[in-house]
Amino acid sequence: MNIQEYFARISYDESHKDADLQTLTVIFQHHIQAIPFENLSMHCGETIELDLQSIYNKIVRKKRGGWCLESNYLLFWALQELGYDVCILGGNSYEPAKKAYTAEINHILLKVVIKGNSYIVDAGFGGAYQSWQPLMLIAGKDQPQIPGIFRFMEDNGTWYFEKVKRKHYIPEQSVPFTGTPELGNIRKIYTFTLEPRHINDFQQLNTYLQVSPDNILQKKSICSLQTTEGLYALVGWTFTEMKYNYMEDMDLVQITTLTDEEVEKTLKGKFNIMLENKLVP
Repeated sequence: MNIQEYFARISYDESHKDADLQTLTVIFQHHIQAIPFENLSMHCGETIELDLQSIYNKIVRKKRGGWCLESNYLLFWALQELGYDVCILGGNSYEPAKKAYTAEINHILLKVVIKGNSYIVDAGFGGAYQSWQPLMLIAGKDQPQIPGIFRFMEDNGTWYFEKVKRKHYIPEQSVPFTGTPELGNIRKIYTFTLEPRHINDFQQLNTYLQVSPDNILQKKSICSLQTTEGLYALVGWTFTEMKYNYMEDMDLVQITTLTDEEVEKTLKGKFNIMLENKLVP
């Protein structure tokens, strides 16, 4: 495994002599704009292995994406190689349908310490809740970014991560937009504690998510990628292109329903993904 090969995968060719915030931010942005958040392996009959060599081969060499466990673990390795003080944390994501956080840890995120300041770095949430820059670990402070305003709240050692939602403009709406905002404009994303974790703490979760029929990743084939203007998302046969228009506090959303043939073309054209096995959306 070679850091230069990883840099080529994310199209990063700047200096990385200093393990500082600026370098971290640029590498992070290259990572989320090159590596899709996707669970397509599960819908192609492939097994997802949670070890660094397998993840490296899949994402760096085969130019695939991965879900949070894979993408953030690869980023963890890269940041360690570059000399960052980085550790793995575990999160419990919010389930809007149940209006509750999951009882078990089901998300992985990273904490990076630079000059005594802690930052949360998470390249593995995907979609419209993906931050575009490292976030300062500070409670109650609004942190505006192009995708929206993010913030952390803290209560007795438990941290809460949330985003202020924006309105969506959908021209010639052909399909009803299902992401109806809940009351209020705050979207809860996940909770976490600062207890350092090891990748082995997530092996059981990695297996469970691939066999449990009732989780969203089993029910839907998902692929999303951050772009310079917003994001692309392919969920089943539905392709969504979102452009963030934060000046007017309104995001432009275009939704298209694809045929099986178009799904394959879209994966190649928009996400740069070529699958080895047949995808069943």
